Amino acid sequence: MHFVGFPPTPEAAARFLQFVNASPTPFHAVHNAALRLEQVGFRKIREKDDWEATLQPGGKYYFTRNQSSLLAFTIPRKWQPGTGVSIVGTHVDSPNLRIRPISKRSTSGYIQVSVETYGGGIWHSWFDRDLSIAGRVVIAKRGSNYTSSLIKIDRPLLRIPTLAIHLDRSSANDFKFNTETQFTPILGLLASNLNAPTDKPRSSGKNEQTASSIQDNHHPALLSILAEELSIKPEEIHDFELHLYDTQASVLGGLNNEFIFSPRMDNLVSSFAAVEALSDVASSDLFPFEGNVNCIALFNHEEIGSVSTSGAESSLIPSLLQRLNPSPALLAQSIAKSLLISADMGHAVHPNYASKHEDNHRPYMNGGIVIKTNAKQKYATDAIGTFLVKKLLERKGGKVQEFEVRNDISCGSTVGPMLSKLGLRTVDVGCGMLSMHSIRETAGSHDVQCAIDLFTSFFEGFAGLDAQLTVD
Repeated sequence: MHFVGFPPTPEAAARFLQFVNASPTPFHAVHNAALRLEQVGFRKIREKDDWEATLQPGGKYYFTRNQSSLLAFTIPRKWQPGTGVSIVGTHVDSPNLRIRPISKRSTSGYIQVSVETYGGGIWHSWFDRDLSIAGRVVIAKRGSNYTSSLIKIDRPLLRIPTLAIHLDRSSANDFKFNTETQFTPILGLLASNLNAPTDKPRSSGKNEQTASSIQDNHHPALLSILAEELSIKPEEIHDFELHLYDTQASVLGGLNNEFIFSPRMDNLVSSFAAVEALSDVASSDLFPFEGNVNCIALFNHEEIGSVSTSGAESSLIPSLLQRLNPSPALLAQSIAKSLLISADMGHAVHPNYASKHEDNHRPYMNGGIVIKTNAKQKYATDAIGTFLVKKLLERKGGKVQEFEVRNDISCGSTVGPMLSKLGLRTVDVGCGMLSMHSIRETAGSHDVQCAIDLFTSFFEGFAGLDAQLTVD
């Protein structure tokens, strides 16, 4: 009997799998991005510090805000204020379920955990999945100090079970549910209450708790699990932000490993590629002596509008530009020499719903970088940005695809348009994928390297290419 061997694994896609499996929340994605940057010599700086004596030509730096966004940048060896900035902007959040500040709930003998929906998820895909918990927890340390610690529980803990078809025959063809009343995960069984009458009176008394205590807000079993994972006592937990995630690992699939099956690829594919490209350029012999400052920006909260301290509409980019260019004149010069590539995943044509795409704008997975255009400026792309991206792709032998939405379908948006308001030239790009916002998405395994190649070419050669272009 002849056994066919496993198809080859695209190297960049394999590294992405490690990144996405280790990054179930924005907090973890930022943490893992920082670790990668530090491996190639990036130095962490803090916004509250004075940068004037810290930043040096030839330096590599990064900073985080609220553990959930990250900016990293390299300074050319012949840098002067007024130099342009080449920015790749992405986001690290994805639609998911988040545990409420008061999550304790029990019904019909089940321990349940109350959750809130975040973003525009395909929520039916969350039913009957093996879910667990990840995020950050504020804990007490020795003395009077506190810290925010990351947590990721690697075993299935929760599930949102569907109703058996025998109890609702219509669900096979018309599955509808209420996200408030029929979408609450189960954590376990109240064994002592399994056969108790449902109308048993409940005690209304509560133990006296301090204002910072959350012990009454969550089931003791949940707090015990968190405490055990962190090797602390439950009463040392003072608050948390916890997200649910699917414990099924991200994998390669398809006849020739041409697919990635994974959660959160919108938009961790772009974020991973940006980190890899900046790390590669910063650690190579081609580290620029002159040209632009190279920068990546990993934002939070894109899925809910970007309006937050760590979102794209915050002060993150303006603050960086102002600190690099201390006078209004130098700031204006820098913005005029800069370009933002807004990188977010795009919609590949679906074989079962091909009519949802405009006939001549049907990107394919593994078909190369997708340039996204919208006349209503839901994407910030124009002819100048398209030209620059195509020339940069040519340098790496890359391919390009075009996407524009049909006139009878509304268009999504990205961080690009809101950042273009700063005066930054902006172009929106991405990689094609299917099932965007599902708990399990599908993307092309070769597109990861395509994105890395574009961003690498951008960091290596944009300033020189821009010097050859006359617009105004």
